[in-house]
Amino acid sequence: MALKFDFTHLLYSETIPNGIKPDEIEKNRARAEDAHHKIINDRKNDILGFYELPDFDTKKIHAFANDVREDFDCMVVLGIGGSALGNRALYTALKTEKNLDRKLYIADNVDPYMMKEILDQVELPRTLFNVITKSGTTAETMSTYLIVLNMLRDVFGPDYKKHVVVTTDAEKGFLRQLIVKEGYRDFVVPGNVGGRFSVLTDVGLVSSAFVGIDIDKLLEGAKAMRTRCENEDVMKNPAYLNALLHVLYMEKGMNISVMMPYSNPLYDMADWYRQLWAESLGKRYDVDGNEIFVGQTPVKALGTTDQHSQVQLYVEGPCDKVTTFLGLEKFTWDYEIPAIYPERDEVNYLGGQSLSTLLNVERQATEIALTDAGRPNCTILFPTLDEHHLGEFIFMYEVQTVFAGKLLNIDPLDQPGVEAGKIATYAMMGKKGFDERRKEIERFMKSKIEKGRIL
Repeated sequence: MALKFDFTHLLYSETIPNGIKPDEIEKNRARAEDAHHKIINDRKNDILGFYELPDFDTKKIHAFANDVREDFDCMVVLGIGGSALGNRALYTALKTEKNLDRKLYIADNVDPYMMKEILDQVELPRTLFNVITKSGTTAETMSTYLIVLNMLRDVFGPDYKKHVVVTTDAEKGFLRQLIVKEGYRDFVVPGNVGGRFSVLTDVGLVSSAFVGIDIDKLLEGAKAMRTRCENEDVMKNPAYLNALLHVLYMEKGMNISVMMPYSNPLYDMADWYRQLWAESLGKRYDVDGNEIFVGQTPVKALGTTDQHSQVQLYVEGPCDKVTTFLGLEKFTWDYEIPAIYPERDEVNYLGGQSLSTLLNVERQATEIALTDAGRPNCTILFPTLDEHHLGEFIFMYEVQTVFAGKLLNIDPLDQPGVEAGKIATYAMMGKKGFDERRKEIERFMKSKIEKGRIL
């Protein structure tokens, strides 16, 4: 069974009076067709490399996973953003479902507490460190790499190289030079696949194969979704339709997109989605150079946990959100709720029911509450929690994101807003070539103190 997209409550009805009407979709048919042809043109020009990933050759990854199986049972990914979020999302989605016995840790911050927690938990002789950065200059990744490298050298001497694998650009960059110099095992971040679209490349597949996830089934799922998403008819293409409906809601002022999984294993998929949606669509300028300040803020919530923390706002607060529920139809693991107090009406209705039934009923109840309040929402249903359907989900949302970018007339592949922070970091950390910017920042910090703006 394929992934299901229930968009009933994104459309106009008596309960969703501000919903998208059929004539609004019809008025945007030409716009959608234009976006579709732009995607086709980008694919022909080898710009949207992620479209070809379902055909990815996994032989090298399988050979690597088999080669290190005897010596290592733990991997630590040193990466950030697109070099980390997908790895974590796949691992947390499947580690309980598949009873994975190999461990994966993601060091995607430079917080000393986080690094200590990870390093305290791993057995160094049994641990591989996968350094992932396309440029080879990402400050967060390279700082943790240098710390780990120093530690490995101290502990293992010349054998430290066995504990390092590098995933970076195929031809250029500091890390590519190190691979040649040190002889590290290496994998590639494709040049035509941006970081936030790279989970189905070596970036996400190496760590997945290492822990025992079936990466071929992931790609099979992505391939199945690619076929569905090549249909030009927006009403028969789940990625196109979801993108169009979200864009039309954005144009109505609904600039918050909530993703609410009703299954803990899918929670980190919402994290992966947040980067994909935010970094791709949050743009100041369109492709013609017009200042437009467009984007939809992605928010994650967890059902049922956040029914008791956020749903009050979603139901009765500002009508500025579109909510997407992630639901799971079949649970491998489940518990029956015992009927211990059959004489008490307060709890006897729970007896004999399962936790999964309660979880899915609560998802449907939240859907009803939002709908009754006139709040647009939709549901992505996973028939089962497995690699195939996760591959479908990932590919659908990558296509959806690019299609939304084309509808908005922006470049969904760049991230110019991120660069300003990088430059400021380089300057304050003393990197060569950023002296003038460092002086500007020092003057700014001094003025805050002089003006009494720090209490």
